[in-house]
Amino acid sequence: MATDRQPVSFFGKLMKKSRMTRSLIICLLILSLPGSAVPVARADLDPVQVRKAIDRAVGYLKSEQRNDGSWRDWVSPAGGASHAGAVTSLCTLALLNAGIDAKDPAIQRALTQIRRFPPQSTYATSLQIMALCAAKSPNDLPLIHKLVNWMVSNQVEQGPNKGAWSYPSQRSPTSADNSNTQFALLALHEAERVGVSPSVEDTTRVWRLAKRYWESCQNLDGSWSYRKDAPGAGTGSMTCAGIASMVIVSDKINSGDAQVDGDRILCCGQGDNEDSQRIERGLQWLGRNFSVTTNPGAQRWLLYYLYAVERVGRMTARRYIGGHDWYREGTDHLISKQDSLSGYFKGVGYAEDDPLVATSLALLFLSKGRRPLLIAKVKHPPADDWNQHRNDVGNLTRFVESQWKLDLTWQVVDLNAAKVEDLLQSPVLFFSGSFNPQSNSAAARREVAQKLRDYLDRGGFLFAEAYCAGSEFDKGFRDLMEQVFPEPEYRLRLLEPSHPIWRAEMRVAPEQIRPLWGIEFGCRTSVVYAPRDSNRPSLSCLWELSRAGRETRYSPSVRTQVDAALAIGINVLAYATNRELRDKIDNFDIRINRQQTDPFQRGRVVIAKLRHPGGCDAAPRALINLMEEAGNEAKLRTGVRNELLNLTDKALFDYHLAFMHGRHRFRLTDTERQNLRDYLEHGGMLFADAICGSGMFTDSFRQEMKTLLPKHKLEKIPGNDPLWSTTYGGFDLKTVTRREPQAGSGTGPLKATVRRGPPALEGIRIDDRWAVVFSPYDISCALEKHDSLQCAGYTRDDALRIGLNVILYSLQQ
Repeated sequence: MATDRQPVSFFGKLMKKSRMTRSLIICLLILSLPGSAVPVARADLDPVQVRKAIDRAVGYLKSEQRNDGSWRDWVSPAGGASHAGAVTSLCTLALLNAGIDAKDPAIQRALTQIRRFPPQSTYATSLQIMALCAAKSPNDLPLIHKLVNWMVSNQVEQGPNKGAWSYPSQRSPTSADNSNTQFALLALHEAERVGVSPSVEDTTRVWRLAKRYWESCQNLDGSWSYRKDAPGAGTGSMTCAGIASMVIVSDKINSGDAQVDGDRILCCGQGDNEDSQRIERGLQWLGRNFSVTTNPGAQRWLLYYLYAVERVGRMTARRYIGGHDWYREGTDHLISKQDSLSGYFKGVGYAEDDPLVATSLALLFLSKGRRPLLIAKVKHPPADDWNQHRNDVGNLTRFVESQWKLDLTWQVVDLNAAKVEDLLQSPVLFFSGSFNPQSNSAAARREVAQKLRDYLDRGGFLFAEAYCAGSEFDKGFRDLMEQVFPEPEYRLRLLEPSHPIWRAEMRVAPEQIRPLWGIEFGCRTSVVYAPRDSNRPSLSCLWELSRAGRETRYSPSVRTQVDAALAIGINVLAYATNRELRDKIDNFDIRINRQQTDPFQRGRVVIAKLRHPGGCDAAPRALINLMEEAGNEAKLRTGVRNELLNLTDKALFDYHLAFMHGRHRFRLTDTERQNLRDYLEHGGMLFADAICGSGMFTDSFRQEMKTLLPKHKLEKIPGNDPLWSTTYGGFDLKTVTRREPQAGSGTGPLKATVRRGPPALEGIRIDDRWAVVFSPYDISCALEKHDSLQCAGYTRDDALRIGLNVILYSLQQ
């Protein structure tokens, strides 16, 4: 297990878990020659640390829950407004955001209490609504509707603060404040996300009044203060409140960058730029004054401010605020301030001195790390051409959330400024525009192409679209792809109607199928491109029209097109991700091991990759990724032979382990068989797998082994064999997970049966050792991170563990 202070690499965890044998330790020491260690930058945060911090905070809140399901109310030392039930709702909201299931007994007891609280104060009722929405119980919808109506009735309707909220007992034209107001809007926003809104007339009025209020109280420098009537200097917490509130109300009121007139759809329009400018001015102020150790402009309420920062980052899809990786920096600070014994947090200021309130606010910030990042929208030149439909990816993400029943997030990534590690935060990049996206500089073009190739090499997926005029983008994008893939075998080709993208999640009606082009790279289609279609609006335009939770009434023709675009969007995302997404905190330890020139070849563990006619390089990075993981942050020096090795080459005997995979039928020559036979009989070892469980490759491999080694049988390796244990320093693999695609009817979504059990590998024993280890189920695509819903094979983690066990076994034979 990793300590709280020192991150542990994958290989480091392997060594700790494995109780490595004395012989392997000696082997590694021999292989690790002086000067061979390559320094690796230490990650400033380990996902294990973050999860431990979340778990300790959850444990503290649960330990403080009373028998009836409630938590003690916070009472102001100076008396004043009562917020009965607010702490119980806040704790419940924090626990639900931290991943505690709504069926958990602690949550069920808390919800029983929350349902009993009468609406009395803006804070308490807002938190009550948000907690009930987070629990997602259909039975609570009538109650949420009642609370929403109470909230609407308490909006200030007259005077200079018209459109705001206050403490109901103090409601007057001059008593409203931005803190109460932001919580009211957050509650109404969450209610709408679960399908609860007041009447159409009330909804429009509420959002319009709130929008005018926030516009009227923004300071000239872009910030917001606590009160409109006594503005003073802006603060971090209130500026975050203003930014998030403007995002909410702008989305509710504005029609967006696509319009509908009857059956006619108008794309690439200009929405309300004034709102975007207000939000941007607020973000610029926040960026200039950003801190995670203090609430800018205030001496108190740091945790309240950090919770507000989380909302701003999530709602504006920003990973960076003013150049600051806000979640990483905030998490680092919070972990350092958590009580090491009890797991609580404590802040300074009104209510934050109460550890229940402080811990809940800290947990709401930390729990952002549990939201998987689904897709990143690529920012590229020229100007804002990449963002002609500003709500497209956000609306698509909302739709996927509703279908997959997951809380997801998306972000914007600047292609020119980002490193490959930044791109790898997201499993899918959405790259769109109408003009040529390439720089005039040849050096800049090469840099971007290499960056995208590095991203795709490491399991990334590119989803691109030309919209609006689109012809210049089409030409530039196709040229860019030829730079990304100089190899002639990787070219854009029209996807056939049988491609799984047309039904990975939802069936697309035949009349709504549009031309999609793809690049087959590795084990799957890794690039999908939608050129401009003169007969249909762009996908991003139609996503812009989709407003999940607040469906607009469109004509049947428009509705059909919007639904088809959403189906294509979710299909691409399902195909690209397998519906298996990483939590944000798991991205903390993403790093890239780049090959370096090393004059000391002696002592390096190198594996040969064999050339054969059965698709010998169909997953080109599988072995590279395996060896990078084996050497990551360890003194074990690893390498991969860059060129494929011919089976007739006597250089084969220079390697202790050879690797081969494929997906087609093949037949070896007599000379190839003889050389491989000699290699295996003289102590060499062969590790092989059938890409995506290819039956053709499996049949050929089994026949070749029978011909090549007629006196030895290819047999099932027992589940209790030492190869699958920690005997050689590897993992205990008595139980692994394997995915088997279902045949299906051809009309439903692609699915796979998940099976758990011992590894289903076969081997050939020569003397007392396994000379051949073969998997008829996929390992390579999983290692390459290109595993797909069609791929019969092991999960990424288990494929990696199997590969490492084989390597460690081979070193000791």
